[in-house]
Amino acid sequence: MNKEEPSVHWSQKKEQASGYWQLQFLLGLFRILPAVVLRVLSFPVGFFYFLFSKTGRLESKRFLQKAAPFVDNPQFAKKCRSPFGPLRHIISFSLTLIQKLETWRGIFPFENICFHEDDSSELIQGLETGKGAFLIISHLGNAELLRGLVSFNRTGVTRKVPLTLIGDMNVTGNFTRMLNELNPESTLTIINANEMGPDTAVLLEEKLAAGEMVTIAGDRTSANETGKVFRIPFLGEEAPFSAGIFYLAVLVNAPVYFIFALRRGDLSIKPKYDMYVHKNNFLPVDAKEGLSRKERYQQSSLMASSYAALLERYARSHPFQWYNFFNFWDK
Repeated sequence: MNKEEPSVHWSQKKEQASGYWQLQFLLGLFRILPAVVLRVLSFPVGFFYFLFSKTGRLESKRFLQKAAPFVDNPQFAKKCRSPFGPLRHIISFSLTLIQKLETWRGIFPFENICFHEDDSSELIQGLETGKGAFLIISHLGNAELLRGLVSFNRTGVTRKVPLTLIGDMNVTGNFTRMLNELNPESTLTIINANEMGPDTAVLLEEKLAAGEMVTIAGDRTSANETGKVFRIPFLGEEAPFSAGIFYLAVLVNAPVYFIFALRRGDLSIKPKYDMYVHKNNFLPVDAKEGLSRKERYQQSSLMASSYAALLERYARSHPFQWYNFFNFWDK
């Protein structure tokens, strides 16, 4: 790995494949070609990106080498160490991008999402009774499936559940614009993470009290919160996790769930996913009131550690579905 390369925050890098005209070209193909054809095309597209993106290759190699000693499956660990590991990794990302578009257009086979005997039933039951939920997702796997389930009322809840997404629109704005073109009837509300202020927490409280869902990715820090991070062990080395995200999760008067959607088969063109739902039980909703600032910070630290442990658990079993193409451990 070239240690002379200057280190920059992830938000200063363009999201992979985020150029507006490139996405418009992809959108045009998506409108005229069957989804299965686009899934097949994701293989040569990923190969092309592998050849011409030095940053993509280097960051993929960095992660796979870091993850290899911790990967559960010996065959996967061997593939992580292989010179062709980054190629497999990048093609996996290309395939996931196509399936994100399928999800947003409503043509993804949602029956191919398998829920498990975890906390998913409790989440559905809470939403059914009109309670809101604060969901923390990641860039491991395909979190877009969650938005698709909500947008097309496939959550198992009899009522329509509005969804609010908190994200860095300075980086993912082009991709979000394309999603809106695919599904202009979507009721998804987007809050720019870079424009959040004291009023944001009040707005989120109102949405959660009305039985809505709020979602945010917990595996990226904000460029505006330098130093305001928890350093938590992740795959053998301490990595930064946003203190603000988990402090917000402690503040809101709603249950907190960690959600992961992982494809069965990194390069499978037949999309089948496992959806895992984990409720954060460190701090029940009725215990949030009356906490001091110090206690909230302590609770948010515990929550971040719990999230990081789950993120590592699933990254160890699905290393080629890790789509943070930057130095995650950068200090």
